Amino acid sequence: MTFTPFKLLSLQGKAKVLHMSWMAFFISFVVWFNHASLLVLIQQDLGISQTEIDILLLLNVALTIPARVATGMLVDRFGAKISYSVLLAVCSIPCFMFAAADNFAELAWSRFLLGFIGAGFVVGVRIIGDWFPASQVGTAEGIYAGWGNFGSAFAAIFLPGLAFYFGAEHGWRYAVALTGAIALLYSIVYYFSVENLPPELAGLKTRRPLAMEVSSIRDLFLYMFSLIPLYATISLLAWKLATPATPVLSLTWHLGIQLTIWLLFLAHAHQLVNNNADKLSAPIPSIHHYRYQQVFILAIAYLVTFGSKLAVLSMLPMFFFHTFHETQGIDMLDAGLLASSFVVTNVVARPAGGWLSDKIGRKLSLTLFVAGLAVGYLAMAWISPDWSIALSVAVTLICSVFMQAAEGAIFAFVPLIKRSITGEVAGIVGAYGNAGAIVFLILLTFVSTFSFFLMLGGACAILLGLIYFLREPKNFITEIMPDGSLVQIELD
Repeated sequence: MTFTPFKLLSLQGKAKVLHMSWMAFFISFVVWFNHASLLVLIQQDLGISQTEIDILLLLNVALTIPARVATGMLVDRFGAKISYSVLLAVCSIPCFMFAAADNFAELAWSRFLLGFIGAGFVVGVRIIGDWFPASQVGTAEGIYAGWGNFGSAFAAIFLPGLAFYFGAEHGWRYAVALTGAIALLYSIVYYFSVENLPPELAGLKTRRPLAMEVSSIRDLFLYMFSLIPLYATISLLAWKLATPATPVLSLTWHLGIQLTIWLLFLAHAHQLVNNNADKLSAPIPSIHHYRYQQVFILAIAYLVTFGSKLAVLSMLPMFFFHTFHETQGIDMLDAGLLASSFVVTNVVARPAGGWLSDKIGRKLSLTLFVAGLAVGYLAMAWISPDWSIALSVAVTLICSVFMQAAEGAIFAFVPLIKRSITGEVAGIVGAYGNAGAIVFLILLTFVSTFSFFLMLGGACAILLGLIYFLREPKNFITEIMPDGSLVQIELD
């Protein structure tokens, strides 16, 4: 099986699929974070409190964890073409609801539902993994994620000006609604512009089970164990919304939600066992073998890298302000600009991480990036008022480059675990990233910033030990054609 060369500037074949998919991801991020830069206007219009704003920020990511797992199953079942199109179209509805909200309750419910659009990332990982060979998939996945993630920055830069253009009083509503309209229109464009598989693979069987397939009883238990942290994180969010400081949920609602969360976990585990029981009772052909340990290690890697990124982004402006306010005279605006250095590298560093994975090997590149990130976090722990701002920003930039590159290397691995379940693998790995952000933010409330960065560096050191157990993907995969024959697909 051969593949045509990858020409980034082309609008044909797999290059077209890549561009259409990163644009879909870009739009989903614009919609997902269309409120962030407009919160002052929303607060003035509806008179909501700072505590309620904090709750909105929390609700915006609450649904993304289960949404990524669920979307991973759906994309493997129905294909990326219809999955991305339906996701964008359906999520435009809560976007319009948010734009029309007249009170905090309406804002909260619509923001909570909008968290589902963050699962769009998983869909793109699947379709790009199907269209690109291993020698190019790291680069392609890096471009997809790195360029798509810029949607949040685009929203922060352009939506406030757009809101004032529409009118200071209700302009934020029109700006938010416009992003929903764009998502709705693009869902149609995407559906008629891409195909799930390249022509040479179009005859492959479509996978139908409702839960991930595993190839050993050991992997079955490991998979069920790996789901516990995800459900526990959602449980933790529900508890947070029921605390006296943020009493969004009454005790009755809180208990009901907690019961529902863990019943869903049991149902998920039961479905997993049912789906694999007959298969595991007999010898499994070698062509279907894969190790779930690979998925679990990559999930922890994304928890450490992407999770720490979101946590550091949340605290970095205040960290720079408190560190340099007296010695360097910086204000909060300056601190915010300094903190932006932590994400400005994403557009280049994440694709570069995927590209280097394609060139020197996935395991080696991930090891190098995580080692660099560990050193970077340890260096950030020692930033003090005596440091120059230039040196502090330089350390922050270096740390960011290694972190973004590590994310690119992780998703250079994901599509090569087992092609038929790429969506589910991406869903679990992506969900762990969101869960990691919540875990690290909670830890930050108990320790100093010095200890926080040391803990992040320590987490990277532990991750290096886990990466040792990763296996470099094979240079081919075997798939079953509809007539029962086997086809060997070269990965390099």
